[in-house]
Amino acid sequence: MPSGPEGSKLIPMENSGSENLIPAVLVGLRTYESDDEFGHALDELASLCEACELEVKDTVTQTLPHPETATWIGTGKAEELMYSVRATGAECAVCLGNLSPTQMKNLQKIIGVEVWDRTGLILEIFSRRARTREARLQVESAYLQYMMPRLTGMWQHLGRQGGGGGSRANKGIGEKQIELDRRQISRRIAELRKELSQIERTRDTQRRGRGRGGLSQVALVGYTNAGKSSLMNRLLSMSVSSSEKEEKKVFEKDMLFATLDTSIRKIAIPERRPFLLSDTVGFIENIPHDLIKAFRSTLAEVKYADVLLIVMDSSDPHHETHKKITEDTLRDLDCLVIPRIYVYNKADLRDENLTVRNIPGSGSVYISAKTGYGIGDLLDALSACFAAESRTIDVVIPYSMGDLINLIHTGAEVTSENFEADGVHISASAPRSLAEHVTSVLSPGM
Repeated sequence: MPSGPEGSKLIPMENSGSENLIPAVLVGLRTYESDDEFGHALDELASLCEACELEVKDTVTQTLPHPETATWIGTGKAEELMYSVRATGAECAVCLGNLSPTQMKNLQKIIGVEVWDRTGLILEIFSRRARTREARLQVESAYLQYMMPRLTGMWQHLGRQGGGGGSRANKGIGEKQIELDRRQISRRIAELRKELSQIERTRDTQRRGRGRGGLSQVALVGYTNAGKSSLMNRLLSMSVSSSEKEEKKVFEKDMLFATLDTSIRKIAIPERRPFLLSDTVGFIENIPHDLIKAFRSTLAEVKYADVLLIVMDSSDPHHETHKKITEDTLRDLDCLVIPRIYVYNKADLRDENLTVRNIPGSGSVYISAKTGYGIGDLLDALSACFAAESRTIDVVIPYSMGDLINLIHTGAEVTSENFEADGVHISASAPRSLAEHVTSVLSPGM
């Protein structure tokens, strides 16, 4: 990852452990928000700092009808921020908002330490959490697009026009450094898009292969740190043998954006229809547009899902707001028509006595991925969705197509099976993708 905004050095990934936390000061600008909304936004920014191994030493807030053009918070408040930075020994200031390049540069000049805005902080977290090549390329693409407009003013000392007389009169020193940087960044973005396009084609091929496998596809979506990975691990613990549990588990931690890479696991719980479960990157309020755009290919797993599990932290007083943010993001991804179940996780934190009761058919389920409470109700709700989305197939399969027969037994609920002269006569209730695959194999011209 290159240097951060305005040439600042991003915190190295080696920093881990409380002794290496870098001191920071939060800066909040309140315009029209209520006390509750502003407080929640500051708390979330503090959590993002924690995820980026920053230690919040102080918080400086300002109230204005709109951001100040030159310094975002005004010159007087910027000087107050400078004193706070000096008193706490902070090495950076993290702003609750997205600053223009000019605002960031001016504020940094006044306070004497590097300045991050919210988008830059999220990009830094993403750069640390990305593990697969695809995720790393996506983060780099988003970061370069973020940096492009912030090049202005960084190379003024190299971009002045040359003077003098004679043959050099009215001639410049050649191409400016900023123009060279812009062209280099544009070239790199084009290379990244090409590589990501190739990866996306490979992902599409893998996705079609999974579709031919006949299993329903379920996607976990929701606000970051709602417990999606914990839920996947809970379901894995119920479905795989003891020797495979640790190998199949995904990383989970009580932290914003603990995981970025999409993980797909087969869930095969006894006496339940098996299905594929994908764990996707979490959403957040005002997520940078370039990040949504960059991760669109990864989030395509959501678009092709048969059922969405919208996971929320029911113990968070703002979980209904998180639900709306999730649905708005799904709208951007054209996923509104996919059947969904609202999963209110962390019910044990919301109600330690677990007196909440789930109502079948309500479309929502209270669970605790940690304790296992409500998981049976969730599986019942999934079974109902599978049944509603299933297709009935009634076919005769030649004995030579043993693989197709086995596929139906694996991914469908067989209601009758008779051995006839021409082949095996099977009636079954199958996921839509499996039903379409069987039809295409037996009737290739259709």
